[in-house]
Amino acid sequence: MSAPTSAADKLRTTLDLFDAGVTMMRQNLRRADPQADEATIKARLQEWLTTRPGAEHGDAEGRPLDLASRLG
Repeated sequence: MSAPTSAADKLRTTLDLFDAGVTMMRQNLRRADPQADEATIKARLQEWLTTRPGAEHGDAEGRPLDLASRLG
């Protein structure tokens, strides 16, 4: 039986998986358009991160919140 995983370990794993996903998408964008410069790839990656189909309001279930109004 494996040892219990701490919350810190779970968060670290989540962040590592996120970084891996971003790296894979960056490579995908480069393969799709090898002539694109770094600024273009960065802009496309940012667009993908913020407007992925099905995750327009984030990846969590529930109602979307306007963080600007809460933090403003």
